[in-house]
Amino acid sequence: MVTSEDSEESEDSEGSEGGERSGDSSALLRLRDLLDLLDRGAPAEQFTPPSPAGATERGGLSDADAAVLADATRIALRIRRTLSQHRRREAELAALFDTAGDLARLREPDAVLGAIVHRAKLLLGTDVTYLSLNDEEAGDTYMRVTDGSVSAAFQQVRLGMGEGLGGLVAETARPYSTGDYRDDQRFRHTTKIDTAVTEEGLRAILGVPLRLGTRVIGVLYAADRTARAFTPDEVALLSSLADHAAIAIDGARLLDETRTALVDLNEASRTIEAHSEAMRRAEDAHDRLTDLVLRGGDVTDVATAIGTVLQGGTLVHDAEGAELARVGTGAGPPSVEAVAASRADGRAVSVRGTWVCAVLAGHELLGSIALTGRADLDDADRRLFERASLVTALLLLLRRSVAETEDRVRGELLGDLLTRAADPAGLSARALRLGVNLGRPHAVFVLHAGAVPRPRLLAAAARLAQARKGLAGLHHEDVVLVCPAEAPDAVRGPGTGTGTGTGTGTGPAAASLAGELGQVLAGPVTVGAAGPVTGPAEFADAYAEARRCRTALRTLGREGTGAALSDLGFLGVLLGDQTDLGGYVHQTLGPVLAYDAKRGTDLIRTLRAYFDTGTSQSRAAEALHVHVNTVVQRLERIGSLLGRDWQRPERALELQLALRIHRVSAPDAPDAPHGKAGGKPDGDRDGGPAGAPGPGDFAA
Repeated sequence: MVTSEDSEESEDSEGSEGGERSGDSSALLRLRDLLDLLDRGAPAEQFTPPSPAGATERGGLSDADAAVLADATRIALRIRRTLSQHRRREAELAALFDTAGDLARLREPDAVLGAIVHRAKLLLGTDVTYLSLNDEEAGDTYMRVTDGSVSAAFQQVRLGMGEGLGGLVAETARPYSTGDYRDDQRFRHTTKIDTAVTEEGLRAILGVPLRLGTRVIGVLYAADRTARAFTPDEVALLSSLADHAAIAIDGARLLDETRTALVDLNEASRTIEAHSEAMRRAEDAHDRLTDLVLRGGDVTDVATAIGTVLQGGTLVHDAEGAELARVGTGAGPPSVEAVAASRADGRAVSVRGTWVCAVLAGHELLGSIALTGRADLDDADRRLFERASLVTALLLLLRRSVAETEDRVRGELLGDLLTRAADPAGLSARALRLGVNLGRPHAVFVLHAGAVPRPRLLAAAARLAQARKGLAGLHHEDVVLVCPAEAPDAVRGPGTGTGTGTGTGTGPAAASLAGELGQVLAGPVTVGAAGPVTGPAEFADAYAEARRCRTALRTLGREGTGAALSDLGFLGVLLGDQTDLGGYVHQTLGPVLAYDAKRGTDLIRTLRAYFDTGTSQSRAAEALHVHVNTVVQRLERIGSLLGRDWQRPERALELQLALRIHRVSAPDAPDAPHGKAGGKPDGDRDGGPAGAPGPGDFAA
């Protein structure tokens, strides 16, 4: 039987057991709530431990259960912090990977740098991020790119190594941070840096090095405009980003250098290709010009080829400035200064749109070539033009060699002609082989130029001889030129026959030759002439006569002129080897004699009377038995025939000598010497002196 006491004990026991079950259930529910909070990532304030108050406030938890639950809450908070750190680290790593991927996709260095500072700003959430690069040459670090900056001075600042926070990071390769830069005395402050930082309004600054191995290439910064401390996690995050950034920067740099190298390589390839093409073109042109020379082409052919290749006009001159060829241009010869400049430099030079290149054989100047119409000549064509000058030099050397050989042969022939060598037929045959026909009349000229070197005078004479199909050379130290007479009949003069006449033709030819050579050589050239002569036997006498004429011209002070002995008046008659008295009279009195013959007058008699009476008009009138006015009129007519200077002493002497020779050689003169028939002496008509002149007359 159950008593009431037993019943109460039983109820107490059941109540006690029910309470324990209720407390255990509450503890389990609280533990489940903690796990749910951890799962939901609830904030820390929701993780509240049990109150230390009574069991009622603790939800029926015993003290032991409450203590266990408090420990579980603290553990849950630690787990939460750990999970938060892992999540943050996971987010940071994901951001770093994204950053690395973004940087890997970028190719331009500026784009890479901009992406780095922008990612840093997003990851750290700071107001400003920026990046500086080291300048190894200047020995400092300079601001390269910014994100969030508003100050122009800050964006252009340069930091010396060890200056400010960035300079210290760049120098030591270690990260540095400050909560408030203005008051942080760990750093070396400078006015320039502090001014820039203040203008930007920065307080907290974190800087980490951009490293490639042991080399620092720059600094990556994160900064806020409020003072605060940077956590180690932020330092580590920015450092990790800096490591990726350094690799990306270096990769972009290498890629840019590779691109630049490829561009340079392509440019070099194009340059090499263009150079090869230019070389091929130059070689082809050189081979073409050389082949032209070897096939016997002349200077004009070479000039034409040069103009065709370079598409311009061409001028070729020798060392003396004489024009050798002109093709497709009307320009004048190049200046002496331009040729000298090209000779000194060894390259073609441009003068007022015309390219000039000296033609050289070693240090010897052979001539020059000029190219017109190509002011824009590039380097390749310039080298081609210079190559053309080498071919021109080859041609001129060949020409000179041939000319020297031909001149030697011509000189030997000329020497044999002027020394009366035997075998005239052999001389004529040798001359024909050289293109000289000794059967035609030839004039002989002896040249002298005191102010011009003899080789230059000889070279100029040789050019004339070649152009006129004659001969030129040195004979007894004289430069001698033999050329075909242009007008044989006029050259001989009346009554000269076929010998070495002293007619008037060679005189004008000598004067013209003196003027031509003087202009070419820029100095006076004296020319004595004789001839014309026909046949080898007559050249020696003609040479001797021309030499005497040349000597007489120099003695008379007529340097730089040309003449034959017949042009020297009675002096020429006296110096002549075979005196032509009739020719002298005709040359001196010819116009008066012709007038008398045509009109039946006797002006010669009046002229003789005028001189016989001492040039007195009145006494001449008495001797002629005419009025003095008649004498005056006749003398005026004589002056119009002989020229104004007929009464000059030198001319009057020539006229008196010609009158005396005419008197003794007139057909009907009774006292003509050696049985010659004489004309009517003037003295028989007018009472003047008649008869043959005495020795004193010729001596006068």
